[in-house]
Amino acid sequence: MTTQHTVRLTVGQAIVRFLAQQRVERDGITAPFFGGAFGIFGHGNVAGIGQALLQYREEFPYHQGRNEQGLVHAAIGYAKAKNRLGALAVTTSIGPGAANMITGAGTATSNRLPVLLLPSDYFATRRTGYVLQQIEDPTSPANSTNDAFRAVSRFWDRVSRPEQLSEALLGAMRVLTSPADTGAATVAVPQDVQAEAYDFPVEFFRERVWYVPRARADLAALHRAADAVRQARRPLIIAGGGVIYSEATEALESFVEATGIPVGVTQAGKASLRWDHPLNVGALGASGSKYANQLAAQADLIIGIGTRYTDFTSASNTLFQDPDVRFLNLNVQEFDAYKEGALAVIGDARESLRELGELLGEWRVPEDHRRQAIELADEWRHEVDRIVAPDPAAETLPQAVAIGIVNTFTKADDVVINAAGSMPGDLHRVWRPGGPLGYGIEYGYSCMGYEIAAGVGAKLADRDREVFTFIGDGTYLMLSAELLTSVQEGLKQIVILVDNKGYGSIEALSKTVGSQGFGCRFLYRDQATGQFSDRTLDIDFAQNAASYGATVYTATTADELRDALAAAVAGEETAVIYTVVDAQGRFGGSGAWWEVPVPQVAEIDSSNEARGVYDDHRATQRLYV
Repeated sequence: MTTQHTVRLTVGQAIVRFLAQQRVERDGITAPFFGGAFGIFGHGNVAGIGQALLQYREEFPYHQGRNEQGLVHAAIGYAKAKNRLGALAVTTSIGPGAANMITGAGTATSNRLPVLLLPSDYFATRRTGYVLQQIEDPTSPANSTNDAFRAVSRFWDRVSRPEQLSEALLGAMRVLTSPADTGAATVAVPQDVQAEAYDFPVEFFRERVWYVPRARADLAALHRAADAVRQARRPLIIAGGGVIYSEATEALESFVEATGIPVGVTQAGKASLRWDHPLNVGALGASGSKYANQLAAQADLIIGIGTRYTDFTSASNTLFQDPDVRFLNLNVQEFDAYKEGALAVIGDARESLRELGELLGEWRVPEDHRRQAIELADEWRHEVDRIVAPDPAAETLPQAVAIGIVNTFTKADDVVINAAGSMPGDLHRVWRPGGPLGYGIEYGYSCMGYEIAAGVGAKLADRDREVFTFIGDGTYLMLSAELLTSVQEGLKQIVILVDNKGYGSIEALSKTVGSQGFGCRFLYRDQATGQFSDRTLDIDFAQNAASYGATVYTATTADELRDALAAAVAGEETAVIYTVVDAQGRFGGSGAWWEVPVPQVAEIDSSNEARGVYDDHRATQRLYV
């Protein structure tokens, strides 16, 4: 009889020991999967996982933070910078500490990015009765705050006994390292279980390598795909984030040059083809350009590569107007591959592109289609040059000009980060990324408050890359505290804090749907009328940022912004550049629609007028089946 060797540890200690031994390998390159943990300690984890992080702090780094949602956002920024081949764990107390992570979990899962969440939970024994920070459910004592994570996690488990830990953590690792299923993995750990000792098998703590596969597509599906491409006269590729995550950028460029098929890019796929490639027609969809969208509207075959077809990409299913348009999707995720009634090729993007290219042989698009795409791409690049050029006559710096100026200070490996407001749209249109990992825009969830925290995570993932973080005044007020984390960790992050005196993006949207920008400006209330006045709130953002310990610069002109950027780039610390931009300084249009419901009946003229426009656009909406 063989005796299994064991080691006596608490569950919290076993979690940290296990995480420290996880490795990931793709294409023969092996690296540690976890870069450590973020955590805020409180009721539930302070003497459980918290004690374990103290005990193993030399082999598993711990990072402090200010807000649990911010910690998850930092972990997402880290995972994105690691191209999903690395992750961070996040531990919190029970109740409100755990609930604060739910938004972050949704952000991770929507963006298909791996984060491990370790929220504390009630006492598994229930010997104490109901405890502080526990939700009391009269229909089921088994329910807690952590059950709310089920809807926003790709994996969920509750470890009520030490014996369950191996199944929970191995299940979480399967999801975290899966190209198809990755997202937030939540393992809830009751506080008494965290501190409970158990004789764990030594084998559980061996170095374990998780191999990230390059799943090959079905050969018959590839042949069907090749036939569909050969029949097309006006094909268009939509390059999504899957191109970057599978490191398929070179394969995409080779495929495009061999076939002549033009490429439009989503937010996640913005850097999948170099911005100056002759057949890169740029941003596509509601936040795209009219040039790319013109090709999309007339395309007879849409080839979606690593995209999940959000409503921004499809312009709420109004973008693709050829009556006989067909869809061909290359995606590692079966769920995404079948969207829009597509012919599905399920497999790794890089390998699928290579194999499809081999089947196509010498086939190329008709020359008139290729020539039109090149002309439109060239027109768009000239338009970008015009948009970002400073206007000496402008009283306030337009947002796109500010973005263009920042872009001139970036190097090939630098990264730009943003998430919400009007800036993602402007960045999607005009930013020129230097490399595949240089565009860190979160637009799967468009989560306000993501930006600064994600910059912390991106910098922890690679301290040699410059991180430029754009954030608007509205989202800054929601979650600015991770500036202190950036300072605490000694990270150099350059934050461009853009003040447009309110929720400028939603104000513009509000006006287009007839709601007159109501509730979108930061205005004092008129005590006499009880309504908002015309007087803008006076907020000293520069002083607020300085109070966190950041080096702060103020820039109101193009020249001042350049000077501030030069100083920030030369420095070694977290810097904030505060600038005021024109809140309504929009430019051009995408030529595409985004559905935002408008009241069918109203007593406000602007709402009724907007409803007429809405009905006209909705009449062009299609279900692609």
